[in-house]
Amino acid sequence: MVCSVNRRQILTSVCPYDCPDACGLLITVEGDTVLSVAGDPAHPVTQGFICPKMHSYGKTVHSPGRLTTPLLRTGKKGEGRFTPISWEEAIQRVCETWQNISMKYGTEAILPYSYGGTMGMVQRNAGHAFFHYLGASQLERTICSAAKGAGWSTVMGETPGMQPEEILQSDLVILWGINAAATSIHTMRDALLAKRQGAKIWVIDTYMTATAELADEVFLLKPGSDTSLVLGMMHVLVRDNLTDTSFISENVLGYQELTQTVLSDCSPEKMSVLTGIPSAVIERMASQYAAAEAPFIRLGNGLSRYGNGAMAVRSITCLPSLTGAWTRSGGGVFGGTSTGAAFAMHKIVRPDFMKQSTRVINMNQLGAALSGTFTPPVHSLYVYHANPALVSPDQCAIHEGLRREDLFTVVHERFMTDTARFADIVLPATTSLEHDDLYRSYGHYCAQLGKAIIAPVGQAKSNWQVFQMLAEGMGWNEPFFTKQATDLIGELLADENAWRDKGTNERLQQGKAVVLNVPTDPKSQWLTPSGKIEILNVRESEPLPRILSTHAAYDSFPLLLQSAPSRYSLNSTFYEQDGLRAKQAVMCLLMHPEDAEVRELVDGQQVTAFNDYGSVRFTLSVSERTIPGTVVTEGLWWLDFVAGENGVNALMSQRLTDKGNGATLYDVAVEVQGDKEG
Repeated sequence: MVCSVNRRQILTSVCPYDCPDACGLLITVEGDTVLSVAGDPAHPVTQGFICPKMHSYGKTVHSPGRLTTPLLRTGKKGEGRFTPISWEEAIQRVCETWQNISMKYGTEAILPYSYGGTMGMVQRNAGHAFFHYLGASQLERTICSAAKGAGWSTVMGETPGMQPEEILQSDLVILWGINAAATSIHTMRDALLAKRQGAKIWVIDTYMTATAELADEVFLLKPGSDTSLVLGMMHVLVRDNLTDTSFISENVLGYQELTQTVLSDCSPEKMSVLTGIPSAVIERMASQYAAAEAPFIRLGNGLSRYGNGAMAVRSITCLPSLTGAWTRSGGGVFGGTSTGAAFAMHKIVRPDFMKQSTRVINMNQLGAALSGTFTPPVHSLYVYHANPALVSPDQCAIHEGLRREDLFTVVHERFMTDTARFADIVLPATTSLEHDDLYRSYGHYCAQLGKAIIAPVGQAKSNWQVFQMLAEGMGWNEPFFTKQATDLIGELLADENAWRDKGTNERLQQGKAVVLNVPTDPKSQWLTPSGKIEILNVRESEPLPRILSTHAAYDSFPLLLQSAPSRYSLNSTFYEQDGLRAKQAVMCLLMHPEDAEVRELVDGQQVTAFNDYGSVRFTLSVSERTIPGTVVTEGLWWLDFVAGENGVNALMSQRLTDKGNGATLYDVAVEVQGDKEG
């Protein structure tokens, strides 16, 4: 319900961003003005604790940079020169252009691009039904954690993730490849609470993150060598009889085959060379892991963003099965939750609207898709709640494609992003406080309704409203597109299933945060084809975990680049806030002193990192937070605020992961040199 009187109110909402926590919020409003944003203590998981970014969400909602009217390009693509037009003219131009493209090239010449700018079930998926009905090309949305999911399912099938709060019952918390202080603050909160109860915290990562500073022990390994570390630990577990043979015999498939591999080829001495971790440390890690009563491994996404990323996740997922950690509350691996089955999403995405199957284009290969060489070529790109010109890999190729005069680009956004600057038509978008939606999390099992609590800023419209207007402009008579967002939410909550009973649905309709029931199978704890944890999976081309090379191993550049998250931004989001951006200061490149000395580089100077895909300017920060041979940058800076013409993703390739067709954003090799101008 939108506020209609100018009185101060405190209303509930949900953080809409691509973060596992989906925090409950309390929004203080007066009329249509957001006065403050705080955490909701009544939320069963987040319990009133939110990140600094969301505390200042009101500054995003009421930012002077908000787009408030449709815009028509008047300058060259990429210049960001536009003139205001009406919604009626904007919709007419888009629909007429699409109709002409469809007649000349076919509807597959139109490509949607969206991802995680909003995580609400209706608004995030609002375009699927439209583009299915149109017959456009389909987008394979795998930039984030597709390889992680593939690695988990290879071993665990459809087995749901453990309850995240089990971390509080652990005596050894292992934060593996996750900077929880930046990307999952409630994991960090709970890990520290477990520590106060006596647990030890390990961090396994590629550099000293903010999370690492809070750990009992930190193990820094060479990027992409996670599988080697796991197999080295497994070697010790098997060799020293530290495995749970009873659990293995009843629950595990392929243990004997695995032992042959790890004993013959994966000694700590060999794995030390590959990981950079001393063999004695690998020995100790294995023995202490086995001695822990309930070791809890929290997996991040970063370690899956290599050419061998799915195999890394697969290998780590196998580890608790060797020691029987799964039998004890708090023991196991948690990579995230999957609650897609809790809601009948086909009611929103409408796959039945596809008259015939259309081609699928992977979002990580957008640069290739926009090159004009596909058949038919992509002649129109529609971007909503995404910023591919900055976030997607191989930025230079994407920018080159976006400059094509025969590419008609429409961007629905809140701000003039790097992608919006290339658009022919820009449409103003609402924030989560200006539209209705239903949210679920991928870091816990809560769901919650978020209602519109202020009127849209300017002429901003939600994703669903725009697709309704486009459907009308295309002359379609399909009744689905006449429904309101509240109608679609009602359809999602109309049925009952194993996840949600009548009472759950009623509480969700009331706006309360509700913990969903996780269904269990009374016949088997492990939802795999064999009914066991499948260390051996004969359906895979690689039946057992083994060491696979990264892509960067084949490149000719000496430094491995890690593009890491910042505590003060989320991908390319929040750079509209001056205060948060100031806390990051400048786009830095962290480099170990040894690497800086070899290159005669000094702290604070301007440097350029380069490879075969592009070059990017940074301010150098000489730091022992990194390991030799690795450089690190944090955040995805808008190009308005960087020294050069490119962002860090200009250094990323369009190569995909070993499974899941995911992005290999961390699998990057570069060289760094000082800028001549100092």
